[in-house]
Amino acid sequence: MIDLHYWPTPNGKKVSIHLEECGADYRVVYCHIGAGEQFSDDFLQISPNNRMPAIVDHDPADGEGPLSVFESGACMMYIAEKTGQFGGRNQREKWEVYQWLIWQMANQGPKIGERGHFSRLEDSQGDQSYASRRFGDEAHRLYGVMNNRLYDRRYLAGDEYTIADMASYPWTVGWEAQGIDLDEFKYFKRWFNELSERPALQRGMELGSELTQDYSQISDEDKERILKLLYNQRARPAPATGGIET
Repeated sequence: MIDLHYWPTPNGKKVSIHLEECGADYRVVYCHIGAGEQFSDDFLQISPNNRMPAIVDHDPADGEGPLSVFESGACMMYIAEKTGQFGGRNQREKWEVYQWLIWQMANQGPKIGERGHFSRLEDSQGDQSYASRRFGDEAHRLYGVMNNRLYDRRYLAGDEYTIADMASYPWTVGWEAQGIDLDEFKYFKRWFNELSERPALQRGMELGSELTQDYSQISDEDKERILKLLYNQRARPAPATGGIET
């Protein structure tokens, strides 16, 4: 049994899609990021970066008790190795998959996430035109990277559907709000439409959909509280005693 510590964001949905595609036995542990549950001491033992998703495998291969993994890409690599599914069938395939998984982690997710962040800021936060243009252009460039990659192969890592595709898909469902014209990226569009028809992917995307926060329906006071939790965080102090001597 795998515990999935989860909230319905694109990063969370990467792992729920993977678990659904594998037919894995898993249990969802909701981590309400708007309520600050990612900062609890118990969760920090699993995910020291106070971010979800994270997983806990209660039946790891070494048989030495529960094993936790944080960071969505690492979770997917772990599940792929545990189940033998969607991670490549040999060394060359594996590294094709892992390259594109890391591309998603280092480029697509962060840059599209920043585009969304700056586009949501209110005028009271100052002029965001440079940041909006910067990350809007980068999002467009990244769709181009995917489109060119998919020009002569069915999936990102080759001819097989893998965790690279699963990781990238949730960040593309908001293409319209991201200012993207799908007709400009016809090879990406073919990939996107094909993946959108997969039942397991649909189940992974729907997980917890009723929990998504609609900011237009909450008070300005609650909105400010949530934004303080999610943005402009600074370092947490380490415990004053009990650590390794310096």
